[in-house]
Amino acid sequence: MKNYIYILLILLMFSKLYSQDATSVEKNQIKINLLLPGFAYERGFNKKHTLYSELSFGIGYRNSDFYGSAWSFYPNITGQFRHYYNLERRVIKGKVIKHNSGGFIALHANYNFKPLSNDNSYSSNETSFTIAPVWGFQRTYSSNFNLGLNIGPGYIINSYSEDSGFTPVLKFSLGWVIGK
Repeated sequence: MKNYIYILLILLMFSKLYSQDATSVEKNQIKINLLLPGFAYERGFNKKHTLYSELSFGIGYRNSDFYGSAWSFYPNITGQFRHYYNLERRVIKGKVIKHNSGGFIALHANYNFKPLSNDNSYSSNETSFTIAPVWGFQRTYSSNFNLGLNIGPGYIINSYSEDSGFTPVLKFSLGWVIGK
């Protein structure tokens, strides 16, 4: 009987060690985004923190009584320092945390370059920088299909206009995790 107790204790100890490793973020992962075409790389630093970097294309729309309306397409760079806060709770509930599926809070920074094409010369030379605290989540499903959402209050600084000020930050992404 003692042998069974020892074996049970050893198995419990190893399962506890395994579950602690299972509640950590991925060390490296690469994603492609389909909605706003681009690539993202997420690097894990410890069990709950990552640095998320993305290079993608954005779509902008501006409407002015004086200049009229205009659509623009511009490259942008996004960076986030993320803290995943609910990984342990998801594991306890039997939910997946693979590929950093979980909720997070982050410091979000975004730089929009000059538009590549637009139908109005008014905004052709404008770049902008946005910084924001955001709340978000991402889920990766069995086929490596990835869904993500970020939302928070931000502050935008425009390079050539006086439109700087507070702005909502909303980012929705659909794509695939393509590598580690």
